[in-house]
Amino acid sequence: MAWGKKKSGGRKEPTFGLGAALSDLRLTADDRVPGGGDDRPKKAPKREPAEKPRQTRSSSKARSKRRGGFGRGLKRMVYWGAVLGLWAAILIGGAIVYVGAHLPPIQSLEIPKRPPTIQIVGMDGTVLTTRGEQAGDNVALKDLPPYLPKAFIAIEDRRFYSHWGVDPIGIARAAAANLMHRGVSQGGSTLTQQLAKNLFLTQERTMQRKLQEVELAFWLERKHSKNQILELYLNRVYFGSGAYGVEAAAQKYFGKSAKNVTIAEAAMLAGLVKSPSRLAPNRNPEGAEARAKVVLAAMQDAEFITAAQAKGSAGAPQYNVKPVGAGTVNYVADWIGEVLDDLVGQVDESIVVETTIDPKLQSFAEGAIIDELAAKSVKFNVTQGALVAMTPQGAVRAMVGGRNYADSQFNRAVTAKRQPGSSFKPFVYLTAIESGMTPETIRQDAPIDIKGWKPENYTHEYFGSVTLTQALSMSLNTVAVRLGLEVGPASVVRTAHRMGISSKLEANASIALGTSEVSMMELVGAYAPFANGGYAATPYVVTRIRTVEGKKVLYARRNDAPSAVIDARAVAAMNTMMQQTILSGSAKKAELPGWFAAGKTGTSQDFRDAWFIGYTSQLVTGVWLGNDDNSPTRKATGGGLPVDIWSRFMKVAHQGLQPEPVPGLAPSSAFSTNPIGQALSSLLPGTNSMVPQQQQQPPQRELPPERGYVPSAPVYNGYRAQPNDVPTQANYPAQQRQRAQQQNVRPEAASGIDGWLSERLFGR
Repeated sequence: MAWGKKKSGGRKEPTFGLGAALSDLRLTADDRVPGGGDDRPKKAPKREPAEKPRQTRSSSKARSKRRGGFGRGLKRMVYWGAVLGLWAAILIGGAIVYVGAHLPPIQSLEIPKRPPTIQIVGMDGTVLTTRGEQAGDNVALKDLPPYLPKAFIAIEDRRFYSHWGVDPIGIARAAAANLMHRGVSQGGSTLTQQLAKNLFLTQERTMQRKLQEVELAFWLERKHSKNQILELYLNRVYFGSGAYGVEAAAQKYFGKSAKNVTIAEAAMLAGLVKSPSRLAPNRNPEGAEARAKVVLAAMQDAEFITAAQAKGSAGAPQYNVKPVGAGTVNYVADWIGEVLDDLVGQVDESIVVETTIDPKLQSFAEGAIIDELAAKSVKFNVTQGALVAMTPQGAVRAMVGGRNYADSQFNRAVTAKRQPGSSFKPFVYLTAIESGMTPETIRQDAPIDIKGWKPENYTHEYFGSVTLTQALSMSLNTVAVRLGLEVGPASVVRTAHRMGISSKLEANASIALGTSEVSMMELVGAYAPFANGGYAATPYVVTRIRTVEGKKVLYARRNDAPSAVIDARAVAAMNTMMQQTILSGSAKKAELPGWFAAGKTGTSQDFRDAWFIGYTSQLVTGVWLGNDDNSPTRKATGGGLPVDIWSRFMKVAHQGLQPEPVPGLAPSSAFSTNPIGQALSSLLPGTNSMVPQQQQQPPQRELPPERGYVPSAPVYNGYRAQPNDVPTQANYPAQQRQRAQQQNVRPEAASGIDGWLSERLFGR
């Protein structure tokens, strides 16, 4: 039941409990105490007026609540902002501590040493090349033209003199530019940060490295002045192509000191810092020049140069850029790099390597190979060549390992192994001489069959009975094979190894024709004993290694004690035989006026390799031509292009030198004019010093021999009567028939090399 209300229709469910009892409890007018004698019942107040005060009070409370909520929200924001700021400070502090913990102790940091360089110098002290990370001399800031450091400031760090190592404005500007370009178009690192990275850190792109860079930048700014930092930066920044510092870069790219660079060259150097490898002017001149124009514009914008200077430098720049190192001296440098570890171990400081290389001879050798191949490589289908020239004692004076180092760094003079062909035959003949034969010993040049193998001569002709001198000078294959089998292939291998060949040689019948592969360096070195009187000669190029700053000698080559590998009589015999190769044999195109020379040509199977190794008393020089893929040439023989290259090089190399005798060959006039020289020369075969001057007559010029004539070795020089059995154009056919009928008997020991030498000295 409700008070003051009509009963509402419909059923109402009863409710129970205290809540139900109080739910309809409400005061009415009848419950009020009447006053003023007015006991009339008053009308109940209208609901609307009665409810207005309640609405006003609740609105006020809401407004008050809203004001209290805003204050409480502001307080909460301040509170949580402080909390978050505190945690951020803790995190930043922790990050700084973590980054600092992974740095070397700041108090122990020092400017690190420059990266070690290897400076290679020639025998005259001139610098041939520099290997390793090339670092130029430190250049003081005051010694540089003012526009050079300003170029770096203009393009890399315009606010360098106003920040404390880190430039927030620059970082913000770079971030905005990167957002606009949707990529990394600008960097925010200062010069100080770049220096910190270059000196102490790696190039990895990580947040930890960036924080370390910032921390070290602040340390550098506190420890050094701005000018000191700028000077360090210019002397340590990387410019590509292995050049560190402006001095090394200027020398590398322009061939001049950084003190003398022009405005245009300074702008190009400053532009390289962005991408040294990609913009190196000797590899990408167009890109480097375009970047230099950007630097010039930045310098003008910063008012470091005038508009006229910027226009003049960008309009007609004078870039005297040196080409990429393609010189063949780099083959020498590579060879030195291979042996350096064995000589001094790991290199941790800059060193100077003094070598036996003669820069002039190196240049001559390079020119001879390049020019001759340029003129004749297409004709003979030859793409590569190599040359080695050394003294008879083994000091390498020049080495060309290929046609062009920039195209191919493979060293064909040291690393490549090829078949030497007939240039290996001297070791066969030396073995025969040491077994008792002489240059006059007769052997048959005729077809031969060895278990189905039928070696032939190059001309497919056979000359019957010939002397060893004739056989060697004409490079007759059948005689070489017969000699090899006669003395034994194993004996030939032992002789070659004793002379200096280090490669593995197969002791079979074909060894006489040079079928086992050898390197050019070891083959030329194995010829050196013929030129020095029979002593072992190990090829070498390094004489001394010292430090740059301390002048400390790390290595000095000791001269080896002379070790005879050939008897002097065998040396004389071999030189007499190999001289004939040049005078009338397969290398008769080799010309060296005024000098006594000897040597041997070689051509491998199918004309794949063409060789000539020749020597004088001054130099032993070998030339090889062929193709890297071992494809056949177009009939390039050892007596052709290799002899041309050898003659061209040797003529220039011997200019201004006094001719001296090769052991066993006729000595020079200066050698035979004094009594001691005459006495010594009388022991050498083929000399005329024992004959009175008035009895000496110049030899008569003979007509060219007819086809089939094989000349003999000139064991006499025309000043004495020749023995009756020396072949001439007139009597050679009759002698050939007579010798063919004689039994081919190996000489007895009494008539061997000793008898041959006695006969040459004293006659029969």
